[in-house]
Amino acid sequence: MSTVTAVDRLLDDGSGHRPRADARRNVERLVVAAREAAAEGGEITAHEIARRAGVGVGTFYRRVGSLEVLLQAVLGEVLDEIVAAADQGLADPDPWTGFCRFAGSYIRLRNELCDINEALGGIIDHERTVLRDRIRLLAERAQAADAMRTDVTWQDVAFLLVSTSTGDHTLGLRAGALQWERNLQIVLDGLRTDHPSTLPGDPPRLPTT
Repeated sequence: MSTVTAVDRLLDDGSGHRPRADARRNVERLVVAAREAAAEGGEITAHEIARRAGVGVGTFYRRVGSLEVLLQAVLGEVLDEIVAAADQGLADPDPWTGFCRFAGSYIRLRNELCDINEALGGIIDHERTVLRDRIRLLAERAQAADAMRTDVTWQDVAFLLVSTSTGDHTLGLRAGALQWERNLQIVLDGLRTDHPSTLPGDPPRLPTT
């Protein structure tokens, strides 16, 4: 899958002209700042992104036009990276290794994805189908190789992966270093167990219309 970076999306005015080096550097800084703010759960505003990027608000609007334009470009970049990680997982000769590598990348990138999508008012639609298909293929491939328990559906897997991403505090406890990575490893071990318990209830499903 070919990917287009957020910087290239923002600088493509259809003329084919190369932007000045300083203009490209400023756009690169703004993209990095937007992704950092999203990854940290920080405030996603034009002023905050400009501050993180070390540029003035005037430069922000001159280079990217609006906060919405910047975030849409970044959202596209993050989605492309998630799909690319899934395709790399599917290409791995070891289905379980491929699934695990995708899982780690997905959780890291999903935090950015959700914060940016929320800031845009929730615009992801078609892309959800693409991501669901990749998770289904990865899970089914691992199950076909007897690397993942078969009583778990790919829909379960989607929920399980998301459940590993936690907040900083619970019950007065502070999350440890690499907490979500620890959570993910526990989930992955549970997906491989040779002696699973009977699962209660029904698997997740798409809402009916």
